[in-house]
Amino acid sequence: MLRTSYIFLLYALSILTLPACGEKPAPASGGASAQQQELNAEETAQYLARGKEVAMSTFAAMSSELLSAMQRGGVAEAARYCKLSAYPLVDSLSEAQGAAIRRTSLKIRNAKNRPGEAEKQMLQAFQSLHDAGQLIQPSVQLAGPDTAVFYAPIQVQPLCLQCHGKLGETMKASDYAFIKELYPGDEATAYAEGDLRGIWSIRFKR
Repeated sequence: MLRTSYIFLLYALSILTLPACGEKPAPASGGASAQQQELNAEETAQYLARGKEVAMSTFAAMSSELLSAMQRGGVAEAARYCKLSAYPLVDSLSEAQGAAIRRTSLKIRNAKNRPGEAEKQMLQAFQSLHDAGQLIQPSVQLAGPDTAVFYAPIQVQPLCLQCHGKLGETMKASDYAFIKELYPGDEATAYAEGDLRGIWSIRFKR
């Protein structure tokens, strides 16, 4: 429980300390007009706050279950959990939060997480900021007149490296062999601590 609380605290601090204004990634095109791409300051602040809250609560629920699986049976049990149970959990949280919650990446493990075009553009913008050593800020964009999308970075934490790290260094060959059985097309390895793993993509109805 202490381990879970510590990891959640680190993640919560990383999200909450990201500023809500400043240099932003280029807007992702989602089929909306230029006018529809703009939110006023009040709406932006509202969706940033809601997005951070949803991301943190989802992360807390998922990390708790993932750590429990890891404690029961190591990486193999954690990988089974991700394959079988993570999506139903996110679906139930989406319904409870009144939002469509997604995690996606440029290097996917589960094909269901493949980014859409707007998500891909945001991932590329965030990656460029990361590569330049710049702070990655959460962003809110419109995906049409009735939908606001919150984007925030997901960065690699130490625990992630057992399943997403470098083979032979932070990830065991036997563990990765099992992961490949579950995800034959896996691309999500060779990360180091602090790397950009992906993004939260959380859609709200306006």
